[in-house]
Amino acid sequence: MKNNPNNQSLKKEIGLFTATVLVVANMIGTGIFTTSGFIIQELGHPLVLLLCWLIGGIFALCGALCYGELGAAFPEAGGEYVYLRESFGKLIAFLSGWISLLVGFSAPIAVSAIAFATYSGSIFPLPAHPQFSLTISGLTILTISPIKITAILAIIILSLVHYHSLKVGSRVQNTLTSFKIAIIVLFIAGGFLLGKGSLSHFSVELPLAAMFQSKFAVSLIFISFAYSGWNAATYLGSEIKNPSSNIPVALFAGTLLVLILYLLLNMVYIYALPAGRMSGVLEVGAVSAVSLFGKNVGNYFGGAIALGILSALSAMILTGPRVYYAMSKDGVFFKLFGRVNPKYKTPAFSIFLQAAIAILFILTSSFEKLLIYIGFTLALFAMLTVLGLMILRLKQKALVSSYQTFGYPITPIIFIAGNLWIAYFSITSRPITSIWGLVTIGAGILVYLFFRREK
Repeated sequence: MKNNPNNQSLKKEIGLFTATVLVVANMIGTGIFTTSGFIIQELGHPLVLLLCWLIGGIFALCGALCYGELGAAFPEAGGEYVYLRESFGKLIAFLSGWISLLVGFSAPIAVSAIAFATYSGSIFPLPAHPQFSLTISGLTILTISPIKITAILAIIILSLVHYHSLKVGSRVQNTLTSFKIAIIVLFIAGGFLLGKGSLSHFSVELPLAAMFQSKFAVSLIFISFAYSGWNAATYLGSEIKNPSSNIPVALFAGTLLVLILYLLLNMVYIYALPAGRMSGVLEVGAVSAVSLFGKNVGNYFGGAIALGILSALSAMILTGPRVYYAMSKDGVFFKLFGRVNPKYKTPAFSIFLQAAIAILFILTSSFEKLLIYIGFTLALFAMLTVLGLMILRLKQKALVSSYQTFGYPITPIIFIAGNLWIAYFSITSRPITSIWGLVTIGAGILVYLFFRREK
């Protein structure tokens, strides 16, 4: 196993509980509270919706089991960047870091911040229409609205919290996530026991043929975004105590818990709303709460969901900068972003870079386009990382790790096949957005060549 002395500048302060909390917090965020409305619009059937969430969860669980072995073998800051560097070399590793900077963290941070601001409107109504827009030749370049301003402020405040120190940031993270899980459990229990829903919203017949249609695979793009974050603990490998055991346990336990909660939450949505009323709704969690408990109580649940999304936003702001830090330490990114604040021991410049890019996404992109863009590009590099695990196994017979992937080689094959399925239908059904993903990768190659030339 490669031991990187550069990681010694980051302190080991994260235990198993906080590592698991990071996984749960990264996963349970914008996706589960915003994507089911878009998915039911594609699929049109509530039971197919549940099946889609189950399959997406199985893919995520397979990924978590595979990444657990990589995290135990290479407990360094950077996650996928480190694993791909070991299996495919520095170019592919850099591209994964480049995608993390733009797509893996900055774009999801933007999406989560917009969702937070939107759900906050349950208690403090904010006008959603743009107050200012910049248009060139009929094309809208930039829009500013009260919701977008609120989203930007949330990113700035949480970035400052995680800049201050890992310990303070972890405490904020644990508090927000514990609150989020409590609210979700109350929402699920209260929805079924006290809510004004109907079991008639569940259709008895399950049209399995829908699984083999392109719309089902497109829906998995949205769901892969909702499940993204199952690998969160790997990004802080050098800051986790006893990483060889804590990383695999945190990934598996966190992902399994989220899979169960996601299925139960979608069942509550279906119980609350017929397919027609759920279709295309962004704030599906808040609308379901109003339908189940009435407008007054439902609005407070919407506000609670906003705080839950804030937990995911905080978790991504915490984990992402460790990737850019690792890239800088390897000499394939600006040296500035490899610096650690001498007082707080945090990668300060990487935190602020990520915040700036996320704010740019908020000002220039729409919510649904960001979701497709995120899902397609993340699927490609997650698939490559798991393929890299198999390559490392072939090269070294077995990695130097206390944990071996459960169900190997079936587990990684399921994950790779699932992500190939998602990537193929992303290209065929949403070619323009997928092309932007490929353009992003191409731009990353040019940036990598620039840094190699500078060395």
